[in-house]
Amino acid sequence: MAATRTSPRRGEVLAVLRAAGTPLGVTETAERIGVHPNTVRFHLDALVGEGLVERQVQEPSGRGRPRTVYAPRPGMDRGGRRGYQLLARMLLSHLTATGAGATAAATETGRAWGRFLVEPLPPFAPPGPEESAARLVRLLDDLGFAPDPETGPVPSRIRLRHCPFLELAEEHGNLVCPLHLALMQGALAELDAPLAATDLEPFAEPEACVAHLAPVRSAPPASEQTAERQV
Repeated sequence: MAATRTSPRRGEVLAVLRAAGTPLGVTETAERIGVHPNTVRFHLDALVGEGLVERQVQEPSGRGRPRTVYAPRPGMDRGGRRGYQLLARMLLSHLTATGAGATAAATETGRAWGRFLVEPLPPFAPPGPEESAARLVRLLDDLGFAPDPETGPVPSRIRLRHCPFLELAEEHGNLVCPLHLALMQGALAELDAPLAATDLEPFAEPEACVAHLAPVRSAPPASEQTAERQV
């Protein structure tokens, strides 16, 4: 509802419709506000475009033309501020108070969401280290971390130049930072990547956190394992 915040007249039009209890035409609305009907028509069209008002056509009871009226859309006002950061702080503070299992819960959550959010590989595509690292960097970029991987096809370090949850990380770093690391771990696990996110250094540099990647040593084939045991 940004338009009603920047336009007092538009907010006044909407308030009149809500107070009426019945749909109003352009002329009726203009009379209640005390402005020209063309002014009201302009704001009504804008409110319809914003999804805050419905335009309806009333058939005449006798002879005459159909009448166009306007009514506010039902439902809660979707304008104004949102308190998502406060909600996150409330949930994190409660999780912190649960004790030793809080970090494990945050880690589990991060891994689950990493698996869900990462862009999957095409069917039958082998998860090479370069493509796996590229998809992890794209995920971090989409989430707002402004990743800066070191040069080379497969980075061992990724600088995270922006934290989309900075204030929460400063207050609840014991949960938020492990969740970020686990998110990367979950994404690489979902890709079955030959890479692992081994560490995340919060605020390792004045302007960045640093994530560390390392190759995953694949297990030898079963025939080689048998030969090793026989030796």
